[in-house]
Parts: sequence; structure tokens; C-alpha cells
Amino acid sequence: MAGWSKHTGRALALAVDNIDTDQLIPARFMSVPRSDGYGGYLLHDMRRNADEELHPDFPLNRHEDISILVAGQNFGSGSSREAAVYALVDAGIRAVIAPSFGDIFANNAINNGLLPARVSISTHERLIQTLTDAPAELSIDLPEGRITLEGRTEKFELDEGWRVKLINGWDDIDLTQQHAQTIRAHRHHRSQTAPWAWPALCE
Repeated sequence: MAGWSKHTGRALALAVDNIDTDQLIPARFMSVPRSDGYGGYLLHDMRRNADEELHPDFPLNRHEDISILVAGQNFGSGSSREAAVYALVDAGIRAVIAPSFGDIFANNAINNGLLPARVSISTHERLIQTLTDAPAELSIDLPEGRITLEGRTEKFELDEGWRVKLINGWDDIDLTQQHAQTIRAHRHHRSQTAPWAWPALCE
């Protein structure tokens, strides 16, 4: 996974609260091989009618080349399916900006290079108001925790450990490996001070 520090792209307002992971990708599509891509299934049942035709009024159906979503509260709630993040990433989404996120969704997002940027209610309202009529270019500065839209800069919140992972392109295993020397030293120390509790297989 490639890390990133800054991104500028077209942002779209999707001002719907409580979009859950089952809406992001319905379970019936999760048997599709990951290599085939999940982008076409993103928000499938919200974007299409029973005849599989796209709803012309749905925001994502009216605009192309969107890489940032400004969504409603509690985005990504529901089940823990990582496929919800795959659908967003495969559709070209690099960041979702919202007042709150489902905890497991946010963690899955970080591990797949997707930014879950949490903003205050007042900031969210300003962003939605600016984007109501049409998408606009928005810039994200990950190290500084800032987003800029039409000349106005706002702050977003992100756990510092998650910020490090995104910038470096690390998942949980990569992050653990950064402490390999400390882990080896601790293992050696324990094997010397408590050999009775340290199986020979661990040496």
C-alpha cells in the first residue's frame, strides 16, 4: 500500500447520515473476487433501482472523477465488513470527511489507505453548504491535519498513530515491525530472566 501526505481532488457532498457498511456494499456482492474490483458495487442499492438503472438524482451518479466524499454522521456504521472500504477505494475515493465514523470501518479504512477525516459539526455544515450545488476541488494536508476548500482552511481530527500509518502506507503488521528491535530485546531479556516460562522453541 502506497503512503500519501497530500491530496487534491474533486469533493462531493453526500449529506446522508448513518450510511452503514451494508449500504456501502450489499452482502450479495461480497463473493465477487477482490481482484475483480468492488467499485461498481459502491452504494449499489442507493444508486440503482430494481431494474439496475442508475437513479439520475443520486449525487454519485451525476458526477465523475470524485475522490473525496463529504458524508453525514456515523458513516460506515454496522457490520465489520472490510469490503465496504474496498468498494470506496476501488471507486477512486481517497478520503471521506464526516462528523463521525463507525469505529471498525475507520480502522479498516486506515489499513487500506483511505482517510476517515473527522470534522466538527460546524465545519461539516460549511463544507456541505459549499458543495451543495456542485462538486469542488478540495485539498487535504495529512501531516498538518488540514483541508482547504475554496480558499477556506479547516482542521480535521485523526489519531496520530493512524496518521503515521497513512503517510507511510503501513498496515498493522508494518507498524508492529517498526518495533522489531524492541520486541527482540524484550524476548531475549525474558528468556534470560524467566527461562522456566520461555519454551526452547521461542529461542
